[in-house]
Amino acid sequence: MIKFTEDHEWVRIEGDVAVVGITQHAQDALGDVVFVELPEVGATFAQKAVAGVVESVKAAADVYMPVDGEIVEVNQALADDPSLANSDPMDSGWFFKVKLSAPSQVDALMDETAYGQFAA
Repeated sequence: MIKFTEDHEWVRIEGDVAVVGITQHAQDALGDVVFVELPEVGATFAQKAVAGVVESVKAAADVYMPVDGEIVEVNQALADDPSLANSDPMDSGWFFKVKLSAPSQVDALMDETAYGQFAA
C-alpha cells in the first residue's frame, strides 16, 4: 500500500515499517537533485517534523516525517548518488525507513487518486 502526503512524500507500508521518499511531482518541481541529508538511524520524529533535506540545482526542500516513528534505516545509495531521487523516486530513490509508532496515522494520508488530484 502506498500513501501520499500534502508535502509530496510517498509512504509504502511494509508490515510495521514505512518506506518514505519524495514523489515524482516533487522531484519534477525540484529539478536535478544534487544533495540529500538523511536522518540518523535511531532518531525519532513526530509527524510533520523535518526529517531530512533534499537540494537541487534550483532549490532546497525539507523532507517531512509522514508519521510518528523511529528511523530504522536510511538509503546510503541515495546519499552517495542523489540523482536516484530523480531517476527512480518511487523505488531505489527512497530516503528512509521508519518504524511506525502510530500506525493509524497512515489511514489519514492520501491514496494515489486523491494525491493526483491534489498535485494537479
